[in-house]
Amino acid sequence: MSAVPTPLTPEHPQGAPAVTTTAAAPAAAAVSTAVTTTRDTRDDHDHDHDHDHDHSHGPDRGHGRGQGRGHGAGPDQPHDHGPEHPHGDGPEHPHGDGPGHPHGHRPDHAHGLGPRRIRDHRPGHAPGHAPDHRPAHDNAPAPLLERCRALVRPALVDAVSGLHPWTGEMAAYALGWADPGGGPDPGATEGKGVRQALAVLGAEAVGADGADAVPGAVAVELVHVFSLLHDDIMDGDALRRQRPAVWKAYGTGPAVLTGDALLAQAVTTLAEAPGPYSAAAVRCLCRTLNALVAGQAEDLRFEDRSWHGPGAVGPEQYRSMAERKTGALLGCALALGAVLGGASDGTVASLDRAGRHLGLAFQAVDDVLGIWGDPVVIGKPVHADLRRRKKTFPVLAALAGGGAAARELAALLGSPRPLDGEGAARAAALVEDAGGRT
Repeated sequence: MSAVPTPLTPEHPQGAPAVTTTAAAPAAAAVSTAVTTTRDTRDDHDHDHDHDHDHSHGPDRGHGRGQGRGHGAGPDQPHDHGPEHPHGDGPEHPHGDGPGHPHGHRPDHAHGLGPRRIRDHRPGHAPGHAPDHRPAHDNAPAPLLERCRALVRPALVDAVSGLHPWTGEMAAYALGWADPGGGPDPGATEGKGVRQALAVLGAEAVGADGADAVPGAVAVELVHVFSLLHDDIMDGDALRRQRPAVWKAYGTGPAVLTGDALLAQAVTTLAEAPGPYSAAAVRCLCRTLNALVAGQAEDLRFEDRSWHGPGAVGPEQYRSMAERKTGALLGCALALGAVLGGASDGTVASLDRAGRHLGLAFQAVDDVLGIWGDPVVIGKPVHADLRRRKKTFPVLAALAGGGAAARELAALLGSPRPLDGEGAARAAALVEDAGGRT
């Protein structure tokens, strides 16, 4: 399918002008390049798990299976179906006078995770940098993403090194830097780093130095990993990027704790950022967290709603959920870069909206690949979402279209019988026949 669209001139919130700074043009083009070179989005957003599904036992309550060593205990579904948290149309930001703020870099070294230091285990690489293992079959990130990763990496390593040694070890594993014991794992892969890159590019788009956005880039990356750890537990997903998920490797309780630690460190990183804009950046992140939780709550509640009738989930409700669960953090990444770069409220709001639109595009691509993608390319079996009867955009669009195919699809998905391979393949064909692919 075609590359992900990049809405660099989105529908702006009322009173929020488009980004028109002359200096922003190269960076805006860079944002477009960064996004269009990440067609395999399944590595990098909340629904992009690169995982298989194992729901037979649910998340472990104590010791993780396999290499796990965790002692945490807790319910299989540690989520709250509480009230939805509304979010605003755009972050609240002070008007800045332009760039010129400290870069927010911490030293290019790790301070140590207890007895271990986070370091690159490969020969010829300086210690203090997290490993960057990529097997030959992995799609290498674009040079632009690598540039942003290199800028952010020292501060990201430093932030993870500031965690408790145990949660730091689990965080390093989740980031693809180490194996479950903290040692080298040549087979591990990292995500493409789209969110941290968007933060850097957000600063550059408003004429600031990309280094001004490093605290924001670190914060969004930590929040992203936090959300993946908790998402895997809630969904019961056993694998992520072809390795055991953290809750499988260490146990459910330790995985929840590591997610909490990453979230706390993300807020701390922004709160301690140098310059006059850290308070506004923290407010932006906190609003995003409320939106992300609201989107996750909606997604979980969708699972219990019927496929047809008055209580059915419609495409617009799904779009609202995806904008919060997936789009909010992408919007936050661009917005944080602009905030830390001293941009005006209107410019920040425009970039936030662009990121939210980008998140919707990511989610649409992910949903399509989950039904019709090539398993070799996407790294997971197709039809997994259909077998789980997960409400995705192609399915909901097909049901909304009506007709014989839509009615058969609704009956098939609403049946109490498990969907085997043949049933899932039939459901995929019905989604296409009912217009859900186009």
